[in-house]
Amino acid sequence: MHTWHWHTWQGRSYLTCSLLKDWQHGFFTQQFWAQTPFELVAALSPTANVYQVKQVHGNTVLSSSEVERSLAEEPAAADPENDRVVFPDADGLMSQQANQAVWVCTADCTPVLIADDETGQVAAVHAGWRGTALGIVQKAVDRLLAQGSQIKNLRVAMGPAIAGEVYQVSTTVAAQVGATIVQPPDISASPLATVDSLDESIATSDEILEKLRQLPNSPVFDDPQPGRVRLDVRRVNALQLEQRGIAPDQVAIAPYCTYQNPELFFSYRRERQKKVQWSGIVST
Repeated sequence: MHTWHWHTWQGRSYLTCSLLKDWQHGFFTQQFWAQTPFELVAALSPTANVYQVKQVHGNTVLSSSEVERSLAEEPAAADPENDRVVFPDADGLMSQQANQAVWVCTADCTPVLIADDETGQVAAVHAGWRGTALGIVQKAVDRLLAQGSQIKNLRVAMGPAIAGEVYQVSTTVAAQVGATIVQPPDISASPLATVDSLDESIATSDEILEKLRQLPNSPVFDDPQPGRVRLDVRRVNALQLEQRGIAPDQVAIAPYCTYQNPELFFSYRRERQKKVQWSGIVST
């Protein structure tokens, strides 16, 4: 059984997971919202090289060298903390060497940290419903496999996100996300895939939702409003990983909901403000 632990840095709290105990990592709370990854890395590994991207709710996963090449073409990148820097568009990051810290930010979406206990390499993924519908966590796994990882060595921790019991979405959205586990699309076809490009012709939304409801520990819950359901995005990601060959004991899900814990986390669904909390992990 994986456990989650609170730590304090500069008088404020962040969360770690026992599954990733061999890597410096943290799911930071809203108490740190004014700080950037270039500042937060001091809580994990002050000498680590920091990588972040401009998140766009897609399924692109970039390597550290790809980020470096993009920034080399950006004039303002001489100072990585310069707020005029235009980071490359992506929603996932993957390390390639030791001492690289990869970061994502979230407010209700799922922050996913992945580590390989053989190579020491890591990945960080921003998985909202759109990215989940496009299989972004699986894309991150595939990129790690392409650089030498093996499925059996991967460890995946999903941090605080909005819980399925309170995350109301349209039946259309739930079907788009759920289709990835009852009729998986080919996520490798294009790195620029969009939710709108997914093929919905194989089954109707109602058919997909019915299949989802029949699953053990279903990711779909009823909602009193017509045309709406509640959706557990983290559960969908866990099922995607299971279908990819990652065993349930290789995955941990934080027992915290961003929407229901306002003292700890920002929630866009609750506040409608563009404030975030950061999550990061350092390769070994």
